[in-house]
Amino acid sequence: MKLFNLHNRRTTRAALLAGCALAVSAAVSTAPVAAQEAEQASSDKDIIIVTATKRDSTIQDVPFSINAQTQEDIQRSGAVTLEDLSRNVAGLSVQNLGPGQSQVSVRGVSAGQVVRDQPGVKEQVGVYLDESVISLSLFTPDLDLFDLNRVETLRGPQGTLFGSGSVGGTIRYITNQPAIGVTEGLVEANVNLVDGDDLGYHLKGMVNVPLGDSAAVRAVGYFTEYGGFIDAQGPAGGEDVNGGQRYGGRIAVAFEAAPDVTITPRLVYQKIEADGFNRQEIFNLYANPFTTTRPAVQLGEREQYLLLREAFVDETWIGDLVIDATWDGINVVSVTSYTNRDILVSRDASALTGSVSVDLGYPDAAVLLPSNLRDTTELESFTQEVRLASAYDAPFQWVIGGFFSDTSRFYRQRLPTPGYAAATDATLGAGTSAAVANGFPNLDSPFNSDLPYDITQFAIFGEGTYALTDAFDVTVGARYYDFKEERVITSGGLFANGDTGQRDTTRSDGFSPRILLSYDVSDALTLNAQASKGFRLGGVNDPLNAILCDGGAPNGPDRQLFGGFQDYSDETLWNYEVGAKAQGSGFYANVAGFYNDIKNLQVTLDAGSCSSRIVFNVPEAHSMGVEAEVGLTPVDGLDLVFSGSWIEAEFDTTLPGALTTATGIREGNRLPSVPEFQFSASGSYEWPVGDAADAYLSASFTHVGSRFTQPADQENNPRTFVHGLPFGGAPATASTTVDLELPDYQLLNLSAGVDFDSGLSLVAYVNNVFDENALLSFDRERGGRARLGYRVGTPRTFGLTARQSF
Repeated sequence: MKLFNLHNRRTTRAALLAGCALAVSAAVSTAPVAAQEAEQASSDKDIIIVTATKRDSTIQDVPFSINAQTQEDIQRSGAVTLEDLSRNVAGLSVQNLGPGQSQVSVRGVSAGQVVRDQPGVKEQVGVYLDESVISLSLFTPDLDLFDLNRVETLRGPQGTLFGSGSVGGTIRYITNQPAIGVTEGLVEANVNLVDGDDLGYHLKGMVNVPLGDSAAVRAVGYFTEYGGFIDAQGPAGGEDVNGGQRYGGRIAVAFEAAPDVTITPRLVYQKIEADGFNRQEIFNLYANPFTTTRPAVQLGEREQYLLLREAFVDETWIGDLVIDATWDGINVVSVTSYTNRDILVSRDASALTGSVSVDLGYPDAAVLLPSNLRDTTELESFTQEVRLASAYDAPFQWVIGGFFSDTSRFYRQRLPTPGYAAATDATLGAGTSAAVANGFPNLDSPFNSDLPYDITQFAIFGEGTYALTDAFDVTVGARYYDFKEERVITSGGLFANGDTGQRDTTRSDGFSPRILLSYDVSDALTLNAQASKGFRLGGVNDPLNAILCDGGAPNGPDRQLFGGFQDYSDETLWNYEVGAKAQGSGFYANVAGFYNDIKNLQVTLDAGSCSSRIVFNVPEAHSMGVEAEVGLTPVDGLDLVFSGSWIEAEFDTTLPGALTTATGIREGNRLPSVPEFQFSASGSYEWPVGDAADAYLSASFTHVGSRFTQPADQENNPRTFVHGLPFGGAPATASTTVDLELPDYQLLNLSAGVDFDSGLSLVAYVNNVFDENALLSFDRERGGRARLGYRVGTPRTFGLTARQSF
């Protein structure tokens, strides 16, 4: 095994935590690390073990581009979410759409903003907790990062080993496993001040306890209170309305049933509760400078307007069982996983319902009613993977396996608006709301829908590596997949089409191959190249909310333009990549250049005024770029790290006629949500303080380039949104001009800490030192007729963290 010889304490400590993992695990080990193995690991300095190829390897030996943020990287950077981590990883970007609702993209492979009412869209980046897949398009769990060994970012399509949803790459949260023969623990407490006026805090703990000579249990628990920073005007207004909580834990037990057989059951629980969303509004139907019959309102920075309070709840249970056994040179791993999730997105939809009421000519009594849009998702998923692999060093290394999953997802929408039936039936005629209810009982809910999904997947995969010489390795792999998705849609209410149990089926099968070449020029330099394919399953669009298009006009332009998109095909991508990995005394450097050829890119967009969103295929697109990560230790105690990427991600197709302007699909236009240039630079200096402590200072600077939220934002930009107002203000004057190119932003974080030999650590930090108001995505409702705003980042935060290990 080749060693990674960067002499810095972060890397060394990661190696101590990683230990010597068994051969084919997807965590540091699916088996526990015995005490004597941990001692051996302590002598192998500067090793980071990763399992991106479903076998143990160092980062430098993995023949494609990979980043691993270790436990100490996470602690010293102050990262609490995947979005925080992404700023330190070249080629990784996260589009923030609210708590628990972030979209991940790697290397510019992005299809645009996916929002809460697009349940059929599949993810482009697969996210795993050890062996268990947890990604769910928009709703990838925002897992707590406490007691993680590392977070791996596998760049480029990973369809061979990880399947659909990894077309752009794969993110893997790798937890610390139960350690047999070791008693240890860690307690962490934090208090922080957000935006100068709201306190947040957390308390987290871990304990690892032996159970006799051949078993151990590891338990983790945490509670976090998030300070808010968005203020709201209006009847439901208040200060810091977007605070929230996250709490949960996990418990794993490892049994050595025999010398080469380990069984590890685990249970994970997490619940996120947010009181509101990080939305900064610049126009609201009820709060704008154009009204004449209501008080004019000018919303300020980090402000919004509410008739109703909002909420987000995500409750997740994960249970998995890993069996790891080795017989006669063959390692066998079985992974059984069950996931249960319940998600609620509760939004103040008063402006949405009010704007529809304006367009349909309903009275002011209907326009002014508070309206609550409630999106709920119930998910149950069962997966089973079994794989076999060569367990010992040999010229030919191989892994083969099979995978099965069955996922049931029930998505519901309700729009309770007390008094709406009476207010509208006075105009439409008595009993109209009841006549269009289509079996949904609440007549005051003008839109209701039920969408149950069932997705089954079967796959067979394999990969083999042959050492042609001591320096030259060739890896060839492939995955055969077979998917079937079934769904049924039922809708009712004044705003709905009245769909009655329409059933749709999507099927797909095929192969995803890849070939990798790796050549050791010397002990200090490795060159690699690859060609690999990824895929993303297609689907069916929801029927257009035709009654809402063009103010109800039967043949309006939006209905004509967007009415023909019924289904969309699989998205495929071929990645071509070359890279180099260098290492030496006090430095490492990993660079890669890549070109992604994308076919049938699944692009999502708003269907004009229809209050619908559709997905359609763009025949040709590409992303290409260069990424680099460099680490230096010029003198003892000083660590410098740089990571950056330049990415050109563009459409290679122009759609005909009016579709070009409406969708932004024009050759040369950028793919959405991805900055062309992103980099981070960090440095830390550590020195001894007496005989029993080390102190350190750390700083990190991040630059994130400009982006577009949706492809169409590049057309007619800056754009003027004309608002149909019921409260005075002629349409010509009731308009807002917005530059839809999200500006670049810079973040500076500072920290200082002391690590005592007793296991106590104290850290003081300031994040976002210059209080940058980062605009993360553009938020619009009904094409801007109801509301316009931005999702914004966390303001300046002061904090103090104390950790005690034992």
